[in-house]
Amino acid sequence: MTDTATSLPTRTPGAVAGPRPPLARRRPTARARLRTVLKHAVLIAFGLIMIYPLLWMLASSLKPSALIFRDPSLLPSEIDMSNYTVGWNALSHPFSHYLLNSAVLVLGALLGNLVSCSMAAYAFARLNFKGRKIWFAIMLMSIMLPIHVVIVPQYILFSQLGWVNTFLPLIVPKLLATDAFFVFLMVQFFRGLPRELDEAARIDGAGHVRIFAQVMLPLSVPALATTAIFTFIWTWNDFFHQLIFLTKPDMYTVPIALRSFIDSSSESSWGPMFAMSIVSLIPLFLIFLLGQKYLVKGIATTGIK
Repeated sequence: MTDTATSLPTRTPGAVAGPRPPLARRRPTARARLRTVLKHAVLIAFGLIMIYPLLWMLASSLKPSALIFRDPSLLPSEIDMSNYTVGWNALSHPFSHYLLNSAVLVLGALLGNLVSCSMAAYAFARLNFKGRKIWFAIMLMSIMLPIHVVIVPQYILFSQLGWVNTFLPLIVPKLLATDAFFVFLMVQFFRGLPRELDEAARIDGAGHVRIFAQVMLPLSVPALATTAIFTFIWTWNDFFHQLIFLTKPDMYTVPIALRSFIDSSSESSWGPMFAMSIVSLIPLFLIFLLGQKYLVKGIATTGIK
């Protein structure tokens, strides 16, 4: 009778065990695959619902004005490209004039926010001065202040300065770090950077100006890009402030020019208005597509720590 113990393999001390066979990858079950398909189907459905107004506006810009509200389908039965040519020259100036006005305004607001908000954020994050916590709390509370509370005092002040019908009321406040959201965004980013970088630069003889310009700013590209993208979008789409301070047709920007296509006392030019709306959305799409990588990175790295 053979001993069962002798049939078992014996392992000599010090011997190296051979590689284990790879574990078989578990295939997803039919229920898991069905759940994944349903999840993607729901997301696609919600995405189509959200993008439907944009697709409808694009289709309406290619239809004759008489068919815009008569034929609500996304596939126009009759294509009319004249809406773009008519809309481009329908107002007192070519539409390029209003695009240029918006570009000048956006450029001034963008530079103002990048410079002033980054400097204010560096002061709150790295400098120790008296009342820093109190001023930081006041800055945060200004985010919750409705714009309608301060618009009347602002208009009176800028009217007395003679700034109405100029871009100054819309650009100068940006140079004073009035957008507390971007200050808070950059403060959170600066606090996430190690202080050893400041100390190393200070040992080399650098002051706050040099540390800010040569150490902090190069490392804060994601936060700066996020600020730039949001400033561009919000300023380009801003209708309320531009309507208040810009009343001359020569100073109209894109949102006010689009409003001029709608007339409550006569027939509104819906087709040309939709066509110029599509034109005005092109810069927004380009900015978002070019900067979405920095936008996602900037938001992901500036969370509350």
